[in-house]
Amino acid sequence: MIRVARGRLSLDRAYAELRDPRAGGVVVFLGRVRPDVVKGRRVRALRYEAHTDVAEANLRALAKAATRRFGALRVVLWHRVGDVPVGEPSVIVGVATAHRAEAFAAARFMIDRLKATLPVWKSVRPRR
Repeated sequence: MIRVARGRLSLDRAYAELRDPRAGGVVVFLGRVRPDVVKGRRVRALRYEAHTDVAEANLRALAKAATRRFGALRVVLWHRVGDVPVGEPSVIVGVATAHRAEAFAAARFMIDRLKATLPVWKSVRPRR
């Protein structure tokens, strides 16, 4: 399941999407906004913007690649857009495979490719 969404991303929902009786390995990566300091001010949120149609097509291609390369049975690739406060997830990548080694490899492959290729831009929302 792929999604570019406004609003909160749910870890519980992502995990539920990965249920498959054939899956012996399930890996979920959740990326959260950190309270970094930028220009002397603590970050309160990040604003993510995307060309939704292009981003979703990119996510679909990535899910297909993980299925072909690692035998993924189920895939979750979700990225949030809009303002994402510190501590909340901006991305969830999940995969279910027959075995754990493939699940870890597929999750790593997808987050690395997502970060490198997804047409999503972020800007900092500092505390005043």
